Amino acid sequence: MYNIRTYNAISSKGLSLFSADKYLVSSESASPEGVLLRSQKLHKEVLPESVIAVARAGAGTNNIPTEDYTEQGIVVFNTPGANANAVKELIVAGLLLGSRDIYGGMTYVQELGHMDDSGEMGKLLEKEKKRFAGSEITGKTLGVVGLGAIGSIIANLALDLGMNVIGYDPAISVEAAWQLSSRVERMESIEGLLASADFVTLHVPAIPATKHLINKETLAQMKPTAKILNFAREEIVNTDDMVAALDAGTIAAYISDFPAPALLGRKDVLLMPHIGASTEEAEENCAVMAAKQLMDYLENGNIHNSVNYPATKMSRNGDYRITFTNNNVPKVLGTVLTVLADAELNVVDMVNKSRDAIAYNIIDVEGDLDQSTEDAIAAISGVIRVRVI
Repeated sequence: MYNIRTYNAISSKGLSLFSADKYLVSSESASPEGVLLRSQKLHKEVLPESVIAVARAGAGTNNIPTEDYTEQGIVVFNTPGANANAVKELIVAGLLLGSRDIYGGMTYVQELGHMDDSGEMGKLLEKEKKRFAGSEITGKTLGVVGLGAIGSIIANLALDLGMNVIGYDPAISVEAAWQLSSRVERMESIEGLLASADFVTLHVPAIPATKHLINKETLAQMKPTAKILNFAREEIVNTDDMVAALDAGTIAAYISDFPAPALLGRKDVLLMPHIGASTEEAEENCAVMAAKQLMDYLENGNIHNSVNYPATKMSRNGDYRITFTNNNVPKVLGTVLTVLADAELNVVDMVNKSRDAIAYNIIDVEGDLDQSTEDAIAAISGVIRVRVI
């Protein structure tokens, strides 16, 4: 029986995947092997030593102390792409709201509540509608910074909307590249993309390398008529530099899902209350993906969509499955195999993967595996955590 501790409101579609005969799911679990959460901040929370995996029903993991968990042998999962459609639809709305003053026009109409003659109202609106005129997005150039799960979808959709699309991503994955249309023009630098685009949409993770990626220097590369959309992470844009650029007319508008006090009350800024993934479908998709990844790891040791461990998967063979994490240094795997040989355990299949400073291994064996063998592996220098499944 595996224990799962939940934080926040997790969609019932995800929770229903945990079968009652194998899992006990509760927000009160005292000794959980797995943790499932959305926005709960874990940086100041001490997890029980029983925890071996944390799954976030969402893409970002800023609320999880991933580096600390890596050193403890805790695998951290996220759900990239599960909320992609919800974010995609909101970005389309942002493009349209940014190209035409739809919001201003709707607000103006609501201000006419004092009028009780529909004929007079119609005449007034006909006269004033030119105040809210804009331009079409067809034929405009969209610059996509980051061509991952969401960025590639946006790029392809923009092509269907008649836009010209340019993209920049120095670390694009093979999977994302396969999904991307050949009509998306690759840019060699972010500066080149910013200088060419009428709209720029950001789709990079919040990591040290991307903090304040949009700043005084990068904003200076843009057209004065250009507009930036940020539905990725607040930290990617330097708010003070954005305000200064808008004041100076360096760019035309900023459309963001991350409000800040300095951005309020401006006609050249459109703000939404962080609702990019706030749809019922997105929350269900994220919960389902997180639950499946957590179960596959707990039951089989397989890793998919981890932000700190290498993707590792192997079909079950043999009598026992051993998984272990170790510092990515020489001789650890060889020493483990020696322990297994001394215990007269036959290795049926194995896989070894590494990621940065750690390595992860799955070994299927035949024979009688007792506690002393597991303890011997755990005692090997460099081994961080070992499991027998």
